This record gives sequence, C-alpha cells and structure tokens, in this order.
Amino acid sequence: MNEDFYLTQEEPVKGCLLAMRTFLLNFDDDLTETKKYGMPCFCYKGKMCCYLWVDKKTKNPYFLWVEGQYLQHPALEKGKRARMKILRVAPNQDLPITTLNIVLEKALELYKNGTISVKNGH
Repeated sequence: MNEDFYLTQEEPVKGCLLAMRTFLLNFDDDLTETKKYGMPCFCYKGKMCCYLWVDKKTKNPYFLWVEGQYLQHPALEKGKRARMKILRVAPNQDLPITTLNIVLEKALELYKNGTISVKNGH
C-alpha cells in the first residue's frame, strides 16, 4: 500500500522505516496500514493511531502518535504539537523495542478502554 513511500527512502532510513512498519503490523491484528496525507498511517479498528514519517532536518524517521496528549513516556516529544507526540528512531541502531512496546501498549489501551472511541463492528 505504501511501497512507494518506503522505496523512495535511502538506506539506512528505508530499512529502519520497514522495521518500524513490521513492528506495528506484528503487534496487534487490529492494527492496519493505510495512507493519509502521503504518509503511512496505522489505524486501530479503523481509527488513526500512528504515522511513520521522516524529520526534514535530521532525516531520521519517527513514530507520530495521533493521541499523544494521552501518552506519557520520557522518549516522547510534544514539541509545538497540541495533540500528537513523536518518538524519534535512530536509523543506524536497533529499534528501541522495550520503549515501543510500552508506548504502543499505552496507545492501544486508549482505544480498548474507550478513551478514544473506535468504530463499532470494525
């Protein structure tokens, strides 16, 4: 679905983004990939959860958590965003799996516990 986005990236960013994508898709069967605003977007039961993007200045990839205002973790950055937070990833290093597990579990819990409503029956 987003092959063009991934394939146009240069290494090591391309490999890192593909690893980030694989991590998300393998985490929960209800996480699915689509494309919004030209970016890979991952939805939980049809509701936007996370985007993958590349910082224009540093050229490093990051996770953009849609409901970041509800997420608390030292690795998350709010910046000037009102709602979303990002989690930067170093493309030459292994993914921070422990941190990602914690943040993604917290993010999905927002949808599972009703803090963020999801489409019924999806």
